[in-house]
Amino acid sequence: MSRTGSLSFGRVLLFVVTGFVAAVTPLPGQQTSRLDFQPLPPIPDAIGVAGPLVGWHQNALLVAGGANFADPDTPDLWDVPKQYVDRIWIMTDDPDAGMSFTRQSAGREFRLSQPVAYSAVVTTAHGLVCMGGENSNGPLRRAFLLRFKSFENGQWVVQEDDAAVPDLPTAATACSAALVGEYIYLVAGQIQDESGQSQASRIIWRLDLRHVNAEPDQGGWEQVLSWPATAPERTHAIVTAQHDGFAQRLYVIGGRRFLPGRDRSDLNNLEFLSDVWSFDPTSYDSNLYDERSNSYRGQSPWRRETDVPRPMSAGTAVPVGPAHVLVLAYADGSRIRQMLDEGVPMSRFEHPGFPKSAYTYHTVTRTWVEFGSMPANQVTTPAVKRGDSILLISGEIRPRVRTRDCWLIDVQSQAATFGKINMAVLVVYLMAMLSIGVYFTFRNKTTDDYFRGGKHVHWFVAGCSIFATMLSSITYLAIPAKAFAQDWVYAVGNVMILAVAPIAIYVALPFFRRIDATSAYEYLERRFNRVIRCIGSGSFSLFHVFRMGVVMALAAMALASVTPLEPLQCVLVMGVLSIVYCTLGGIEAVVWTDTVQTFVLLFGALACFVFAWLGAEPGSWQLAAEAGKFNIVNLDFGPASFTSMAIWVVVLGALGQNIASYTADQAVVQRYMTTPSARLAARSIWLNGLMAIPAALIFFGLGTALWMFYRSRPELLDPTIAADRIMPLFISQQLPVGLAGLVVAGIFSAAQSTVSTSMNSGATTIVTDFLRPFGVCKSEGGYLWSARAVTLAMGIGGTLTGLLFVNPEIKSLFDEFVSILGMFLGVLAGLFALGATTRRANGAGSLIGAIVAIAAMATIFFAAKDQLLLGFDMQMVIERITGFQLYLLHGYFYAFLGITICYVVGYVASWVTGGSRKPLDGLTLFTQHKT
Repeated sequence: MSRTGSLSFGRVLLFVVTGFVAAVTPLPGQQTSRLDFQPLPPIPDAIGVAGPLVGWHQNALLVAGGANFADPDTPDLWDVPKQYVDRIWIMTDDPDAGMSFTRQSAGREFRLSQPVAYSAVVTTAHGLVCMGGENSNGPLRRAFLLRFKSFENGQWVVQEDDAAVPDLPTAATACSAALVGEYIYLVAGQIQDESGQSQASRIIWRLDLRHVNAEPDQGGWEQVLSWPATAPERTHAIVTAQHDGFAQRLYVIGGRRFLPGRDRSDLNNLEFLSDVWSFDPTSYDSNLYDERSNSYRGQSPWRRETDVPRPMSAGTAVPVGPAHVLVLAYADGSRIRQMLDEGVPMSRFEHPGFPKSAYTYHTVTRTWVEFGSMPANQVTTPAVKRGDSILLISGEIRPRVRTRDCWLIDVQSQAATFGKINMAVLVVYLMAMLSIGVYFTFRNKTTDDYFRGGKHVHWFVAGCSIFATMLSSITYLAIPAKAFAQDWVYAVGNVMILAVAPIAIYVALPFFRRIDATSAYEYLERRFNRVIRCIGSGSFSLFHVFRMGVVMALAAMALASVTPLEPLQCVLVMGVLSIVYCTLGGIEAVVWTDTVQTFVLLFGALACFVFAWLGAEPGSWQLAAEAGKFNIVNLDFGPASFTSMAIWVVVLGALGQNIASYTADQAVVQRYMTTPSARLAARSIWLNGLMAIPAALIFFGLGTALWMFYRSRPELLDPTIAADRIMPLFISQQLPVGLAGLVVAGIFSAAQSTVSTSMNSGATTIVTDFLRPFGVCKSEGGYLWSARAVTLAMGIGGTLTGLLFVNPEIKSLFDEFVSILGMFLGVLAGLFALGATTRRANGAGSLIGAIVAIAAMATIFFAAKDQLLLGFDMQMVIERITGFQLYLLHGYFYAFLGITICYVVGYVASWVTGGSRKPLDGLTLFTQHKT
């Protein structure tokens, strides 16, 4: 190499290192506290209210109604009757003036049609659904919708709509509600019986949210199964909704009651409760419920959760992050017990206020943690979510004493503690991966060297590269997270590669080796026509630009939670380094970096497993077994099993995904062509399949070990991080300095491996399927230059896409990834299956099959995201027309469905259009050995 070349490379390397160091410079301002209370303007009321109707709608806070007593300076509050109010206050966030309350617009005061307090309130897209409550006339059946509207002329309007929500079956107060999926669940609390007497209840009603604003005859309140009879009735329960790793559940926490048959005027008979129950709506079938006996013909959807460390009543809770419930306000009855023990009348007891300690409940490990002190504990007022922040407005701070205080509360994430040594390890490791690309730069003389390694890559390296290609950083992070949050049901899918390996070796591999394919889509032209080849190749290339963006964005958000880097910085690091070594080194740089990172990742997973297992309390594995963490088969065959990881969904879904990857994914097929012979390529496929078994045991075992560790030490969990960030969190907390840096570097490298694979395979298809057939370049050197240019363009496009896709709202890396993978590759695999297994299929029929499959998969994908298709709710329309509930498919099933739709529609369309008239020698299973 010339001196000029050395100087040029030195400058490039200096530029990359300098840019990397700048990119990883920590940004200032990281917070370490758990709860941050910021005061808001006090409610403009002389003494505040308890039991207000509070919600956030149309970028405004609505505070309506409530109850209070006279001024707290009044000598004896216990002789003053309760007063109910009808005022409505609005708080808006003015960019210039900040947040402030107002109770009028254009000189018109906002008021309810009648005073009301202690209603259950749920914020929905329609507005605030207000249910039950009370006023001076007693408990109410009334339910109504409260909306806020802002007009262009600056006038504000609050609309109160009784017709939008059906009234409750019975008058109820001291009730609580939460929105779970499409249903509002109302825990009735204190109801009024037929004789007009009020009593604590066990009644739960639900209302389909789609019936809000609907015609009166289209549905109303439905009573559902209450918690088991062994648990008491209650009022003032704390109710919220949160995900438990499997599904969204309703949580009923504590409450209080007077002992049955006892004198309700005697506070000795008042019992504060600490039991916690959760309800799974996905397993509930209303047809199996007998309302009169409150019995259920099936497995109960209720589950006893871990009791609260102290009794809680009349408080509020909100979901935080993917799996935490935060209890911000409550009364525990301890002051009443102290008063009774001291024999002091309530009117003379100097109540110091309710406890000022927050608690969190982790719904996956089912553990409670005291979450720190609070400046105030304001009960009988609902906490309201505004984005990630929480609003706590007015309420009661001591019996009969209200407060005007309002708070904006944020749950702060734990600061990353990556450290300089770990950062140094990360930099050295990534520079080493970059050097591999530089080394192979000078071995590429032709596009065959650049795209196929000159067919001299060792079969072991090719096998490790296939393994690494299938194991992206997303699956590396997400599989342990799935086992942590759920169980081992995905493990069956991970080892299904052994069932697909014979198909890859004896069906796909011979076709590609026989035609000496550089691009997998050369087969599609020979079997069908050039149009199908271009469609397949173009779709694959666009998919991989999209895939690079998804991989980098999701991995960046996970890594940003444990390193000093921001997500955008992580994307840039992964993208820039991948662009450099992949553009320079070609496929050999990709497969060798794949091989290195395979062993680093497996070693890192084993290290995490050992440290997590040793850090858990003795006997934790028995608790894991009792919690079902080792369940490996879901034998659900019901109509809703389409939406779950039932065993048949796992098996068919994994078959579809692996068939798609090993027949239609250029990133995998390209490795078939890097070995000297088909026999050695087959070895690489078997090696990958055999590696999948111990890898599955390591990754799923790691997820269970993490559950054991964090159940033993729940205080170390960070409520703000997504479920898929559990492994990076553990790495930053528990692995020794240096080892943590190496494992995180491996995760970075895994993401880079996926990105570089997409860059190289995408460039392969563009050059081979578009540039060569049309004779764009005049020499082999020109095509090699074009290959590097296209690789660079692919990398830039993927990196820019990754920057756009950084989205903290994405809840599951794995679910998103398998859905997208199935949508694209399933259709392409359907085309390969159609060509290889039939003689009738033709170009026109295959094109029709692909178009129909793409349209069907896109419809299912967006319906699963609850998007309005063509301006209407497709699920509701289908349900009303057919009378059947539309069960949306689990994303794991997408690949199999895509293959099936493309194959069936393509075959029928080919039969209608006259079948194939092309010579098919060597292109189908039936003509494979003909020449």
